[in-house]
Amino acid sequence: ATATQQTGFSFVSQMRSWLPREIGGIFWFSVDDAANSIYYPVYCSSTRAADKYARGYGNMMEFRDDAAFWVFNQVSNFVYTRYRDIHPEVRNMQDKLENFYIDFTPSVDAYALKLYENDKSKAIGFLTDYSVNTGNNLVMQWKDFYAYLFTKYMDGNIKVKDGNKKNPKVSQPGYGEQWYRYIVEKAGEKLLFKQ
Repeated sequence: ATATQQTGFSFVSQMRSWLPREIGGIFWFSVDDAANSIYYPVYCSSTRAADKYARGYGNMMEFRDDAAFWVFNQVSNFVYTRYRDIHPEVRNMQDKLENFYIDFTPSVDAYALKLYENDKSKAIGFLTDYSVNTGNNLVMQWKDFYAYLFTKYMDGNIKVKDGNKKNPKVSQPGYGEQWYRYIVEKAGEKLLFKQ
């Protein structure tokens, strides 16, 4: 199964044979539930992992608020509480960030190729730094995104900024017609009004 809460990490391997192997391979990596995560580019010649993703940087039983595992789990687990309302915002952010990475890849490739022509090790250093910085920055962006989602959706309400006013507009969307019908069906006669 894909995109389940049991997912620890997932990846997509991209191999581009027309480029030197140090530049042509990209490992698009994400942690946690693929439906609520971001795939970011790690060039296959990278010599180290992004700090926030590195082995030993936090673990499953000790919360660390800037470790990729915990940051992405915060968003995913919050999404599960109000999937219908929150996941569309996650999907929009996924599209925005992943499309940015995809669109920026040709520029990274071009610069790495220039370096590669003169000094292969400089190209590898550049691609490593790019991959590490992209991963670390993504974790911080996702942490900020979680703060935004939590503020907007906490307590079952939806809060939206109202111009320059200090207090937001607050709505309580409920659970939807399908859920209410399900409750009535399951409760049977318990909900009937007795005179």
